[in-house]
Amino acid sequence: MPIHRRLPKRGFNNVRFADKVVVVNTAHLQKFFEEGDTVNEESLRAKGLVKGAFDQIKVLSNGNLSKKLTVSVDALSTSAKEKIEKAGGTAA
Repeated sequence: MPIHRRLPKRGFNNVRFADKVVVVNTAHLQKFFEEGDTVNEESLRAKGLVKGAFDQIKVLSNGNLSKKLTVSVDALSTSAKEKIEKAGGTAA
């Protein structure tokens, strides 16, 4: 058996360089925030919804939202943005 077939295969893996994205659902916004609050990184850390080191915060539309909130995060799904605006809030 040739040596190149006996040795283990190794290759490049992008996991080390990929951005770490923290996900927050609209159900969490409904549960932890009051009417008229501002949702940003500092307020999410204060409520304990995000911890540790990460590159981005993304809000997804899992759950209902009926409170008027001002959301200022790195990324929003289109359906989450629609839910926030339908409840009377603003999304940036």
